[in-house]
Amino acid sequence: MDKKVRVRFAPSPTGGLHLGGVRTALFNYLFAKKNNGTFVLRVEDTDQNRFVAGAEEYIVDCLNWCGITPDESPANPGNYGPYRQSERKPSYRKFAEQLISDGYAYYAFDTPEELDAKRKEIPNFQYGQATRMQMRNSLTLTISEVEDLLAAKTPHVIRIKVPEDEIVHFNDLIRGDVSFETSLVDDKVLLKADGMPTYHLAVVVDDKAMEITHAFRGEEWLPSAPTHILLWKYLGWETDMPAWAHLPLILKPDGHGKLSKRDGDRLGFPVYAMNWTDPAGHVTNGFKEMGFLPEAFVNMLALLGWNDGTDQELFSLKELEEKFSIERISKAGAKFDFEKAKWYNHEWIKVQSAAGLAPSVINELQKAGIEINDESFLNTIIDLIKDRCTLLPDFVAQSGYFFTSPKAYDVASVKPKWTEEKAAFFNAYSESLSLTDAITAEEAFKALAAEKGFKPGELMLPFRIMLVGGKFGPGVFDIAILLGLAETKSRIAKAIEAFNA
Repeated sequence: MDKKVRVRFAPSPTGGLHLGGVRTALFNYLFAKKNNGTFVLRVEDTDQNRFVAGAEEYIVDCLNWCGITPDESPANPGNYGPYRQSERKPSYRKFAEQLISDGYAYYAFDTPEELDAKRKEIPNFQYGQATRMQMRNSLTLTISEVEDLLAAKTPHVIRIKVPEDEIVHFNDLIRGDVSFETSLVDDKVLLKADGMPTYHLAVVVDDKAMEITHAFRGEEWLPSAPTHILLWKYLGWETDMPAWAHLPLILKPDGHGKLSKRDGDRLGFPVYAMNWTDPAGHVTNGFKEMGFLPEAFVNMLALLGWNDGTDQELFSLKELEEKFSIERISKAGAKFDFEKAKWYNHEWIKVQSAAGLAPSVINELQKAGIEINDESFLNTIIDLIKDRCTLLPDFVAQSGYFFTSPKAYDVASVKPKWTEEKAAFFNAYSESLSLTDAITAEEAFKALAAEKGFKPGELMLPFRIMLVGGKFGPGVFDIAILLGLAETKSRIAKAIEAFNA
């Protein structure tokens, strides 16, 4: 590469950030890091009708949570700003007018009503080579008519004039040689009636101005590629055009079609990185709030369409930065598997230190009304139970009983086989209880059981339910040691009352 690598993630601030968008940002980020390049966040806010207040801040928060912080952005500008398209508005008209002067674009004065009428007249109407001479534009009007309309500030758009019967070729870094027939490409709008550019013009002008060397974007943008390549050529910038890489789609779990928010709603899993609240107040759930660690979320995304050629599945962000390569990106779409996503989270919880998990666990416990006063004790608990937790909220069920006595017991699991003799055993065990260590406590328990004529297995489940309220948790004697002598005795006494009732 003879130029310093510069890549960009260019989302529109119109709503929640889909995991496909985060993956695009991630691949841009990884490529930049691998090649000592620059990762740019550019906000494409030219569609003012769809702009949502707060969406830009939300996007930034999502990227920060994932750890893929841009080198340049609206909040951290470099030498290529502004980084919001709405602040670059004057530059777009200049280039649109240049295209008209050079014969590569034209003014179109068609009203919405005229366009609707044409759509009714012609099935699958496309404004392009076959229809442009039937419309009201600077190709069909006289020069004086066009000048009068412009002078009167008649609403109009500027459209690219796509050539007839040409083949547009380009090399995609993932797909190889790609070609399009221009006869199948319509005359896209470049500049809207409000003076704002469409994506097609803005992305080319901005990539040139920001010296972008590589453009990673989703496969769904492939049909737009010929328009963009023609614009690079028509503006005289063909030698500066970035290398293209169209990423494979993230597919529904059944593999049929692109994963959508509706699929997540229907199947009960998030598709947004973080919770998104729309202007109407409706909340769409995100991976963060469901209890995913950012390390797991990023790891999962990286392997949706990429692998390093080995059987390794767990990658830190640093490892991904070192191992990422375009050559290992798949052409085929990647099926999203929520169970696999949870597996990643479980594995990352297991390898995290207790101190690293503690802030997230404290947050979950506080949401459940449990305050933590001893973080050292909490860290001990986390190390004991983290292998049992798949999502962060699981820590509440798996650890809450260490901090508050059970409010209810799974009596149904004990009652059918509960006897006066068992109650007597636990009263006797409580009297003689000594909790020096888990092994000694278990030996004493088994010895007393044998003395009273019980098999230890008959008594272990009731003992567990006495301490935690249900059939879950780590080793029951480990629990007792951590609860301490007084608390263990208290819980045995309360549970015997509940079981005898």
